Order: sequence, then structure tokens, then C-alpha cells
Amino acid sequence: MTFVAREIAMINMFQSAEFLSDALLARLTATRVSDPDFSWRAAQARVRRTHLAPDGKLNLLAADHPARNVTRVGDDALAMADRRDYLARILRVLSSARVDGVMATMDVLEDLLSIDGFLRASGAVALLDEKVLIASLNRGGLAGSSWELDDPLTGATPEACHAWHLDGAKILLRVDEKDPASLKTMLASARAVNQCNALHLPMFLEPLPVTKTDKGYTVIKTSEALARLAGVASALGDSSRYLWLKLPYCEDYQRVARSTTLPILLLGGESAGDPAPFLRQLESALRAGPNVRGALVGRNVLYPGAEDPLAMAEAAGRIVHEGWPADRALASMAQVRGAGMDRLRVASKGSAAR
Repeated sequence: MTFVAREIAMINMFQSAEFLSDALLARLTATRVSDPDFSWRAAQARVRRTHLAPDGKLNLLAADHPARNVTRVGDDALAMADRRDYLARILRVLSSARVDGVMATMDVLEDLLSIDGFLRASGAVALLDEKVLIASLNRGGLAGSSWELDDPLTGATPEACHAWHLDGAKILLRVDEKDPASLKTMLASARAVNQCNALHLPMFLEPLPVTKTDKGYTVIKTSEALARLAGVASALGDSSRYLWLKLPYCEDYQRVARSTTLPILLLGGESAGDPAPFLRQLESALRAGPNVRGALVGRNVLYPGAEDPLAMAEAAGRIVHEGWPADRALASMAQVRGAGMDRLRVASKGSAAR
């Protein structure tokens, strides 16, 4: 990288401390101590959507990585372990009208709901009204652990999602046909689907065929493996009527799309450090079949190299909701970069009980 390119990268780089201040971070902890039910009340006050996907498409953010012991982004082993930076990036993305919502663990959702409550109490525009909030249910299969594929529900229950007025639940189902632990997770997934169906709660199921390597479990990203497992996942539980699938991109994605009539959202995987590859994959996936309905992506949106996460989220939203080609969406990112960095300033103000 040339000196000029490095300078441009530094100018464009998102600075989390400018977006989520020390005062707001301190207020979150102070509120947890002085008023533990504040986030619960904020959840009850939130204005929810009448329909999950008004135009039939969804552009959602995934933010459940640290709970499964996944914190690495590129060369930084603890990038997602910095909770201020992680939250700031999530909030930055959610400020986009082209982002439908977020899937996260309850601790993250509670922080977001508290900030939403701060904004509402100050008279400012709420952040989470009309956004889709989805809780990640199973995070017990810690990355690198000896029990990794035995992934029980260690997060929110479907009943808790319903009580918190959330809009859906998410399950990760990794299947290695040589590992019997996958069957335990499959049974847990089926039970969760049944519970969600009883509550009329959408379930976002991420079925991934995996194989064990020296570096851990690797996803088998072939159309054959994904299409076969999509058929298995579609049949889990007592009904598929509230079920969406979250599947990675691969070559010949048309075969994957044809394996089910369920709506499919594209996942992103590890950050490429460059917005272009994922956006082009997203454009290609949406052309693969009418049931490919958008994206549920984490690291590629939250950590798009030196780019502003908001610009990346907006570009993905234009592809999903407006049918833009990837190259046009990439070109539009410069118009978004760095805009509205003081969006949460009002939420920083307030008593910080000790």
C-alpha cells in the first residue's frame, strides 16, 4: 500500500470513540447497576413492525460472535472483544434506514435497548422503532472447544424472546456427519423451532455442513453440501411456516436456492477486509432464485477494512431493497462515509448513578 493509500485509509477509518462516547458507555453500566429493568421497559415501549419484511426482503446485521468465543477480525485476535468498539459499530449500522435490524445475544440487545430508552427519554428519535430484533439462542458450542458441535441453547429461550417483544430467534446448526454431537444440536434446534411455532415467532436457522481440520471446523461451501443440508433443515420441527434459512454463498448458488421454498438470507463469514467481494456475492445470490431474500451478515459489515460500517450497510441495503448492482452500490459508499457521527450525543447525557 502506498503512502497516499495509507493516508486515505486512515481518513476513512471508523473511529468508535467518536460515535459511542465514554459518557454513554459509563451510563450503560451505571444503568445496569441502578436500574436493571431499564432495558426491559425500553423493550416494552419499542414500536414494532406490523410485518417482518414489508417488501419481502431483509437486510439484517449479525452480532452474536463474542458469545461463542469468536473475537478475531483479520490479524486482531481480540477485535470483537472490545465491547465499546463492537457496540459502536452495531449502532452505526443500525442508524441506516436501509438496515432492517439486528440479530444478537441478549447482553448486546439489552445495551441497544437501553440506548434506545435513553434516546426516547430525551425526546430524540428512537433508534430501534420498526427495527427487527432477533435473539441468538445457542452459543454453547464454543469455538475451539472439545464439545464445539454439541451446541445447546445457552442464550435466550423462545419464551424470553416473546416476553421481550423481540421479532425472531436464531439457531446455528453445524453438522459433521462423523460427529454424533451434531445430532444433539439438531434435536435442540427442532425443539426450538417447535417452541417458536407455538409463539408465532419467526426462526432464522443457520445450517452449516462442516468438517474437522487442524485449524478447527471448516464450512463445506459447495452447492451439493449446502443443498442437501438445506433440505434437512427445512424439515426440522412441527412446521416450517415461520422458518427462514441463513446460508453462505458458493458457486452454483442456484442449486442451493432450488433445494427449498423457504426464504434464504445470505451470511457473510469472516471479514474480507474489503467491501467488494461480499457485495458482489450478495448481488449474485439474489439472482440465484426468488427465495433468496436478503442478507444476515456480521463481520463483513461491521469490519469492512478501513471503510465506515454505515457505508457498507447502506451499500448492502441498496442491493437488497433497491436492486442496485454491486458496482453501483460500491460507488455510492463515498457519499455515506463519515456522515452523522454525532447521532448518539444526546444519549450520553443523563445521570450516571454510582
